[in-house]
Amino acid sequence: MDLTSYLKFAVALVFVLALIGVLATLARRLGLAPRVIANRGKRRLAIVEVLAIDARRRLVLVRRDAVEHLVLLGAAHDTVIEADIAPPAGADGPGSESGPGSVGGFAGGSAAGSAATTR
Repeated sequence: MDLTSYLKFAVALVFVLALIGVLATLARRLGLAPRVIANRGKRRLAIVEVLAIDARRRLVLVRRDAVEHLVLLGAAHDTVIEADIAPPAGADGPGSESGPGSVGGFAGGSAAGSAATTR
C-alpha cells in the first residue's frame, strides 16, 4: 500500500466521525436522543419523563420530594401546566420511572392535566 491509500483511509475516517457527530448533535436538538440522567444516591429533584411535542416544545415531568410538576418548555417561554401532582402509587422516590407511556397517567384526573393533553 502506498501513501495515497493511507491518506484516503484517514480522510474517509475523519469524514465518517464528523458525520456521526453532526447527526448526534442534530438528533439531540430535535429531541430524538434520550437524555441520560445519572442516579447518584438519594436526590430530592429528578426529571421523571420528557416528551417532545414538536421541535421547539417539550413536556417535562419534574419530581421534587414526593410532589410532581408538569412543565411545558418552549422556545419563547416556560409554563407550569399542573403543580402538586401526587406521584403514582408505584413510584418510590426521585428518579424512579413511572413506566412507558405514562403521560396520561400522572395527571391524577385533574382538569388542568386533561385540558393540557387535549390541546
